[in-house]
Amino acid sequence: MSDTRTDFDLIVIGGGSGGLAGAFRAASHGARVALLEPSALGGTCVNVGCVPKKAMWLAAEVAGKLRQAGTLGFPAANCTLDWPTFIAHRERYIEGIHASYRRRLDEAGIALMPTRGAFVDARRVRTSEGVTLSASHVLIATGGHPIKPEIPGAELGSVSDDFFAWRAPPASVAVVGGGYIAVELAGVLQALGSRVSLRVRGEQPLTGFDDDITAQLVADYRQSGVDVRLSTPTLALERTEGGIRLRGADGAWSEPVEQVLFATGRQPNTTGLGLDAAGIAVDLQGFVPVDPFNRTSVEGVYAVGDVTPSPALTPVAIAAARRLMDRVFGRRERAALALDDVPTVVFSHPPIGRVGLSERAARAMYGDDVQVLRSGFRPMLNALSESPQRSLFKIVCTGEERRVVGLHLLGDAADEMLQGFAVAMRRGLTLDDLHDTIAIHPTSAEEVVLMR
Repeated sequence: MSDTRTDFDLIVIGGGSGGLAGAFRAASHGARVALLEPSALGGTCVNVGCVPKKAMWLAAEVAGKLRQAGTLGFPAANCTLDWPTFIAHRERYIEGIHASYRRRLDEAGIALMPTRGAFVDARRVRTSEGVTLSASHVLIATGGHPIKPEIPGAELGSVSDDFFAWRAPPASVAVVGGGYIAVELAGVLQALGSRVSLRVRGEQPLTGFDDDITAQLVADYRQSGVDVRLSTPTLALERTEGGIRLRGADGAWSEPVEQVLFATGRQPNTTGLGLDAAGIAVDLQGFVPVDPFNRTSVEGVYAVGDVTPSPALTPVAIAAARRLMDRVFGRRERAALALDDVPTVVFSHPPIGRVGLSERAARAMYGDDVQVLRSGFRPMLNALSESPQRSLFKIVCTGEERRVVGLHLLGDAADEMLQGFAVAMRRGLTLDDLHDTIAIHPTSAEEVVLMR
């Protein structure tokens, strides 16, 4: 939508998931909204995060199923992915999302401005073209970006944004990191034919996830061929005739690989926003602190998403933005967003679903008043194809009523199973409730209600 107005009810700086959600919800309440986004709509999630990542994960899942098919009596098939063909489908899908956003913004009467914005003061924002906009409310939703560690040779490595520009798989790759992105991309690359080494600084990947679950994932990854190296910090990179090699804490250099992919953290996009001019505080990591209602230190200025210290999850940013705009423009007294039982999925191979407390966290909170149930098994397809890959489901309960305070699923379809159980946990799910539920057989999901 083209618009010559410079005075609005709300200026949104950033057109990612949180910014778009806030703009749409504010407009639905009748607010005059300007949305400033210099790049592709959808931010990290749509362009270099959740969406293209899930597309690559799906391709890897298909490749795995094709390999299993050969052991079950189907004719052997060439399981090598034609990356350019698949990426054309992936980019077509993403462009459809962009087109949908543009259409909805126009229908909602939101002024989309393809520009950057910086604060002049708490009520005025200047665009890259020098136009000054004013509004009674401003939402910061500029997201974050991946970073490389400050080590010698770091410039030789890539980050997750670079991965989505690849048009062919590397023959060999070292993935440095132990979080969501590292674990997910290591699994995708291995399934699509690369020789992968996953180098984790700590004693286990996925800090904060349940110890038993991460241990089983490491076992599954090693079984599938990923060279998982725990307690292995990377201190330097150098290029040799055979590729890029990595130096560990012991001073030894690795075998050379074609690519190094850093997944070692992200930083908020706060540089150049003029936060000082508006009197907006940031913390030592550069994040914009907010209260439980997403208010910054300056009245009328808010922040959501990866630019804040909140969990870096797209649904959290969307939910926070919608609640915020319901309060500000809808005059609805909505409670603060509850962040204690946020369900989340790691798209590993197989995927992990988690909601609530790990066993370790539960014992730290409730002491001996904790009961833990586990079910380790091979899903039927793996058993039929004689794949050794295993699943592990785990329930963490507390109190006489055996209230479920943690549910952890590692296995095929864990991503699709978790949502319903997360709803039940928010309603006070107990172990007796699970036991009173008839199982759906034969499925992996039945293990949750059959655990004793």
